[in-house]
Amino acid sequence: MSSHKEAIKENSMIIQKEMLAKQFKDLSMAKELGKKVVYTFVPGNLTELILSFDMLPVYPEINALQSGMRKKSAEYIRDAEKIGFSEDVCTYVKCDIGMMLNGNIGPTGEKIPPPDLLLLSYTGCFTFLKWFENLERLYPGVPVAMLHTPYQEDGVMTEDQINYMVKQMKEEVIPKMEMVSGQKYDHARLSKMMENSAKAEDLLVKILESAKLVPSPIDAYFAGVYYIGPIFTAFRGTQEAVDYYTELWNEVQQRIELGLGPVTPEGEIKEEKFRLVVEGPPNWTNFREFWKIFYDMGAVIVASSYTKVGGVYDLGFRHDPKEPLESLSKYCMGVYTNMNLPQRVEMLENYVKEYKADGFLINSIKSCNSFSAGQLMIMREIEQRASVPVGFIESDLVDPRYFSYSNIKNRLESYFQMLEQRKIILKQEATTI
Repeated sequence: MSSHKEAIKENSMIIQKEMLAKQFKDLSMAKELGKKVVYTFVPGNLTELILSFDMLPVYPEINALQSGMRKKSAEYIRDAEKIGFSEDVCTYVKCDIGMMLNGNIGPTGEKIPPPDLLLLSYTGCFTFLKWFENLERLYPGVPVAMLHTPYQEDGVMTEDQINYMVKQMKEEVIPKMEMVSGQKYDHARLSKMMENSAKAEDLLVKILESAKLVPSPIDAYFAGVYYIGPIFTAFRGTQEAVDYYTELWNEVQQRIELGLGPVTPEGEIKEEKFRLVVEGPPNWTNFREFWKIFYDMGAVIVASSYTKVGGVYDLGFRHDPKEPLESLSKYCMGVYTNMNLPQRVEMLENYVKEYKADGFLINSIKSCNSFSAGQLMIMREIEQRASVPVGFIESDLVDPRYFSYSNIKNRLESYFQMLEQRKIILKQEATTI
């Protein structure tokens, strides 16, 4: 008998699984359905715009992380390295290229069609530019639409920046979408989709902010990556997304009423011993083992930066039906990867305080410069400003060679011991006052 027991699943997870399965099924039948396919990215995506042209989006990062979770990424990465990709290149890229070299069979086992349009939405990750240069070579003749998102230099979005982005959409992105899809841009349809986006965003914020409760009914990092799935990928702007988040919010409310902790694949966390804020993406190849280390220690992640990669909705942004193109522009500029370091520090510091966290932890990803740059500075700043113990572990996105279970477990165990000690000292101080 396997020691790996069956993972516990909630209804919302089953709904999401069906949504994703349908998405990959539709992609595998794109030709028969007469649908055009757009390859694009998660941070700062134009999902509503793509869907308003009846086109299907493909996200290379999602394919890579799904491949990582299904233990297929090691082989893909090896194949990409064989044709010359260096060890230091983002492992999402290598996994994606390796998948193509192996017939472009997606994570669910169905073939992903080649792109009809490459939509390069650049939001703070330089690798995206290089990635699409490679895709352009692999798919010669496929049109490329570039949407360049200006960096929030002083932490503010200016009118000029918004106009610059709207101009690109009108002159560069939309004309190419019209050409590829054979449809005209439909302003009213896009506007209607924004209503669905805003509804789903309202619900997601309620769900993530439920972690302010003690005990938290959710884990905002390991479970959070499932929660953000539909809204960060192919479903923002759809009724399905609103239905999914309505179901998820109902589940979370039930957990709150019953005073229950988060559900994990190992079961429910019975006692919340530590509350953490985490910065950086998770490791996907050993996702369940990684989560179990926290589960075994009674550690719940109450807020994370990774669940803001596709939009920082809890800071107030919503897609606006009255200004669909301006709204998409502000959305692209406001994603976490496009925020400057002082903005990131301020956001994380507020999380530590508002979510009553006992500690702040960084999972530094070896091949992800967009996240790793500045992480040590962020760590020092949070330690000083929020006066909580900080921890630092290292792994990778989808390359199992850089996930050392024993090393991470040892580091986390000593970190949790430090948190435990601090709790004892704080308790003693409180009783002597």
